[in-house]
Amino acid sequence: MMHTVISAVANIWTAPDSPRPLDQAMLRPTVSIRDWLERMTYHERLGLCTDNVIQTQVLFGEKVLVTGEQDEWVSVVVPSQPSRKDPRGYPGWMKKNQLKKTSPIPIQNNDVMISKPAAFLYNSQGEKEIELSFLTTLPFMAEENGYVKVSTVFGERFVKRTDAVPVREQKGTSEDIIQTGAFFLGLPYLWGGISGFGFDCSGFMYSIFKANGYSIPRDAGDQAKAGEKVPLDNMKAGDLLFFAYEEGKGAVHHVGLYVGDGKMLHSPKTGKSIEILTLKETIYEKELCAVRRCFSE
Repeated sequence: MMHTVISAVANIWTAPDSPRPLDQAMLRPTVSIRDWLERMTYHERLGLCTDNVIQTQVLFGEKVLVTGEQDEWVSVVVPSQPSRKDPRGYPGWMKKNQLKKTSPIPIQNNDVMISKPAAFLYNSQGEKEIELSFLTTLPFMAEENGYVKVSTVFGERFVKRTDAVPVREQKGTSEDIIQTGAFFLGLPYLWGGISGFGFDCSGFMYSIFKANGYSIPRDAGDQAKAGEKVPLDNMKAGDLLFFAYEEGKGAVHHVGLYVGDGKMLHSPKTGKSIEILTLKETIYEKELCAVRRCFSE
């Protein structure tokens, strides 16, 4: 049964017992993601990865397939996030209260997408209801007085015209992808993050490619097999760069976007923020193991 996400950003947890006491703000239908992020210390943010707490995230209005139940939890797969972990989509666990049963609604060409890192959803009285993330997609209904009327699981709602753009009918160029990514310079890294409130390395690449009309896998290891293989000495702006342990001979652990002139745009690691980095004389220069081209020439 397909369900629709009713939280602005919902964590996909590794297991029902994964959330820590400090994660309560992300277990309610109306999440407090900014409060959750602000309260976490460096070590608590790091624990999301080292303690295998979360896998990924889903956005408001996104569809998930429920595959099982356990008390107040459901196991799900996220069809929009390709993964080798499950051919149906990215697997994990969610709280039942963050989902609503719905019939699948196909994406229309006139749907709109939140184009700012975050933007508010308003009710008919002009009151702020939910702070939505970048990439949240909403069925378009009409334009009214500087607002876009959209259809949601709660009924008709509104977003500011300046906060949303039509979903792309044509795929973006490599420059479009780079410009989308550069919009997030300075945003702190978040393990499992796939929203305008924080990205991990592969969630960042997945999101900026998706915003430009491309579907690539969710995780770096899977992304390293997507698109077209490119020789290391023939990379061009817009290519995905992959980095592996043991100076490029081990497992892939990181991905960035080549922007030209020996530089990449990436979301580095916990405690760091999205940046443009010169590769020369860095650990990344030694660990570069693959280049993949996932955009249309």
